Amino acid sequence: MPTLAAVDVGSNSCRLKIARVVAHRLKTLHEDREVTRMGTSVFDSGLISPEAMAATLRALKRFQRAVQAHGVDRIRVVATSAMRDARNAAAFQSWVKAETGWNLEIISGLEEGRLIHQGVTAGEPGAGGRALLLDLGGGSCEITHSERKRIRETVSMPLGAVRLTEEFLQSDPPPPEGLARMRQLIARELRRAHRRIDVARGTLVIGTSGTAAALSDALTLAGKAAGSTKKSAGGRVSLPAGSIATRDVRKLAVKLSGMTLPEREAVPGIGPRRAEIIVAGATVFVEVLESFGLRGFRYSPLGLRDGVLEQMLAELDARASVHREFEHERWESVMVTARRYGVDPRQAEPVRAHAIQLYRDLRSLHELPTEYESWLSAAAVLRDTGKFINHQNHHRHTQYIISSSELYGYNRVQRTIISAIARYLGKSRPLPGDRAMRNIPAEQHRNIHRAVVLLRLAVALNQDRASDLLRVAARIYPRRVYLELKPGRTGAELELWSLRKEADYFREVFGRELFATLA
Repeated sequence: MPTLAAVDVGSNSCRLKIARVVAHRLKTLHEDREVTRMGTSVFDSGLISPEAMAATLRALKRFQRAVQAHGVDRIRVVATSAMRDARNAAAFQSWVKAETGWNLEIISGLEEGRLIHQGVTAGEPGAGGRALLLDLGGGSCEITHSERKRIRETVSMPLGAVRLTEEFLQSDPPPPEGLARMRQLIARELRRAHRRIDVARGTLVIGTSGTAAALSDALTLAGKAAGSTKKSAGGRVSLPAGSIATRDVRKLAVKLSGMTLPEREAVPGIGPRRAEIIVAGATVFVEVLESFGLRGFRYSPLGLRDGVLEQMLAELDARASVHREFEHERWESVMVTARRYGVDPRQAEPVRAHAIQLYRDLRSLHELPTEYESWLSAAAVLRDTGKFINHQNHHRHTQYIISSSELYGYNRVQRTIISAIARYLGKSRPLPGDRAMRNIPAEQHRNIHRAVVLLRLAVALNQDRASDLLRVAARIYPRRVYLELKPGRTGAELELWSLRKEADYFREVFGRELFATLA
């Protein structure tokens, strides 16, 4: 039973969660959290301050001791808004790597929203229907609209509680003019969100992160949660049990905005560290709720780190229930990107099918890791996206499009590997100094050469797009490999010629002769 760990390096705090896989599900073993306020310096100067770096690294080292104590088999460390904005993010990533050995992965706002959605829908009752997720962190706010555990739209806005506090609410109590300017910015960002998200009646609204927790705790302790004192005229609870009404959030936000820091710290449920940024957080929360006409929200303790763990489970355990959902979502993202750049799925599918067949039939030869099957599929479908920009040198454009696109479920390194596989389908071959290879770990270069050969063979098998799909059988011998083709209605001469052109590269990569013959 493998043990997994997820670390979320946020703009306000760092969080750790360790879980063990038991009966294809996750069982939580340990959680930890440390407020580091990395975003404070970033949103002010554009740089992570030495103090914030040191505080964050101290937290990560404490997390590392817990990871070692629990015998974690696999860990993923992700960073969000502050690291996305910091000009010295790369330097901090290097420091973390040197001190802990961990790769600190900076994820986009949309990927952050997707992972939060995955974590919440996997463990929150009722989130499998129609749901709206509000995650308000230190640097950004993600709104995700989903239905039946499928994301319909995600919007990421620069409306984090730390960011807004640093920009508008420096004095205490918060100045009216700062509050007014902050609300103007929130309104502007929400207008953009409304163009993409339309919330239907009956949608379950779930709030995650520290701001949602503080608002829920404060109002619950004040007896304002649905199911405690809030009843409709008919005697029934007007909101789902444990929910917080929007009107109560508005009253609390107004009350907090008129308090000094010591007064906010004394409010039950807020806490001393949250009190510093709660005015901005509460304002964003209530503006979002009122803007979309929502009656209230229910707090969930699940979030980004839970989504990271669920994704690791999906990648690791094909029998886990989340695996099928993850694979569907990931592949749908590939197809959406292909259609956006004018790729005809009917022309891409035969190449993908042959690439996967060759991957499976030649497994003992190429010895590629199992994840390359998915990466090879994606590269096969996306290989012609560069033609959307220009047919000339379109492989280079393809590499740029894939590496820069939001492919849900693929991290930055994985997207770069996919883009490199799709890049070298012309005359050029992968070289360590190439732009496409520069950000790929050196240990993956050999695998990329092998995946490129497989995809080039699949493309060669589909030269005549007017013909029906060719059938191919592979036979492996100690010194040579045979590909036997059963031609379609229009023959296979062009495909045979194209395969023989790949023989030199095949011999260079695999050390065996390639022979293409008719069955």
